[in-house]
Amino acid sequence: MSLEGKKITVGLTGGIACYKVPYLIRSLIKNGAEVQVVMTEAATKFITPLTLETVSERPVAVRMFPPDEFVATRHIDLGQWADLLVVAPATANFLGKVAAGVCDDLLTTVVCASTCPVMVAPAMNPQMWINPVTQRNVATLRKLGFRFVGPEKGDMACRESGVGRMSEPEQIHAAIENCLGKKSGLPPKKKASRAKK
Repeated sequence: MSLEGKKITVGLTGGIACYKVPYLIRSLIKNGAEVQVVMTEAATKFITPLTLETVSERPVAVRMFPPDEFVATRHIDLGQWADLLVVAPATANFLGKVAAGVCDDLLTTVVCASTCPVMVAPAMNPQMWINPVTQRNVATLRKLGFRFVGPEKGDMACRESGVGRMSEPEQIHAAIENCLGKKSGLPPKKKASRAKK
């Protein structure tokens, strides 16, 4: 499916899986999408805004109130600009804040102001993922209509293994196409069936 003309906001929170995101952004742009990146301050510890500005070809939004910039309604503008908002990686901290309605940085405020579907790709230590509080937050967000991609099972940066790895860029890209395809009213593909003799 072509993403021609689609506007996608990609949000990053503070996790080692940030290194995968440039590959996702490049594939989205290659398929015709416009991509706007929003990062938390923690995400900038794992990957630089300059890297993401280079691959997205747009200024990256990080701070709620950057000096010497007019940003009075930027969180509203960013929340209403996109056809889809994708947060990858989405940490346990981010999921908890959004589930509780906390808006204490630019990304959580943009999510709150968003008028489009929101998709999250969780990434965290396996014990953090199975924590009952995290699972409660996930259940809350699912009920509110948030879409989830992953997490996957595998080896982690912390040398543990289990469920908590962020889905690969290809999987997230496929989920984005599926979401936007349904949103734009494209009918699902029908399987060819043979007539019974």
